[in-house]
Amino acid sequence: MTVRNRQVCNFTITSDRWAAGKVGGRVVEALRGWGYRTDEEAVTSVCQLLVEAAVADEGKRISVHVADQDAMALVVVLSHRPDPAPYDDVLARIAATAVTSSCGTDAAPDGRRVWALLDTRIKTTTKAQL
Repeated sequence: MTVRNRQVCNFTITSDRWAAGKVGGRVVEALRGWGYRTDEEAVTSVCQLLVEAAVADEGKRISVHVADQDAMALVVVLSHRPDPAPYDDVLARIAATAVTSSCGTDAAPDGRRVWALLDTRIKTTTKAQL
């Protein structure tokens, strides 16, 4: 996967039960730094799902990569374990989040990549939607 000519944020953390809580905050902080206003709770929720999927692969660390373009943010989490866990329902749960435009997963030589493309514009609820 190659990402060029974008604002980016990359970091690696230990793959443990606390990883999901750490990643959401760092991604939201990066988006704020780039000037985006977003549904921070929904972004954090998507990040948690991405990280939980990568942690389930039982690697020692995970890598998180964030890039932006035109009010969209790509968040990719890599598990760093060559034999990833079997597919689960994580994509359905990620896709069900209001800020998700698309999502996917694939197996790379260095582990499973789980990703989501997020719409960073704040979505408002109207009475018609209720």
